[in-house]
Formats: sequence, C-alpha cells, structure tokens
Amino acid sequence: MKIRTKSNAFVKARIVKGMSQRELAKQSGLSPSYISLLERSVKTVGPATAKKLSELLDQPLEAIFMIE
Repeated sequence: MKIRTKSNAFVKARIVKGMSQRELAKQSGLSPSYISLLERSVKTVGPATAKKLSELLDQPLEAIFMIE
C-alpha cells in the first residue's frame, strides 16, 4: 500500500491555511524538501504522517491523499 498526495488538493489546502512549505514542515516535523516532494507526488507518505498532515491542514485524509 502506497499513500500519495493529491498534488493540487494538497497545495491548495496548504495555501488556504496560509502556510508556506517551510511552516508546514516545521509544524509537522518534516523537512521542507520532503514537503516539496510530497506536493509533486514524487514521494509516498506513511499512514501516521498522512494523518498528521491532514490534521494540520484541516482536511479529511481522503481529500488530500490517495491510496494506491
């Protein structure tokens, strides 16, 4: 099972929250470069990280991530 971001939805959710990639990285404990890779769907994410990011962005998990 792989969890990937829905790129457009993820970026839109971050922007709507008024967060930069750096701010989201700091709050989530991830690196800004990893956030960038997630936004381009280059990297997959684990379930716990996906849950944390969806909570930080106030979005349902299925709105910003897809399970492959």
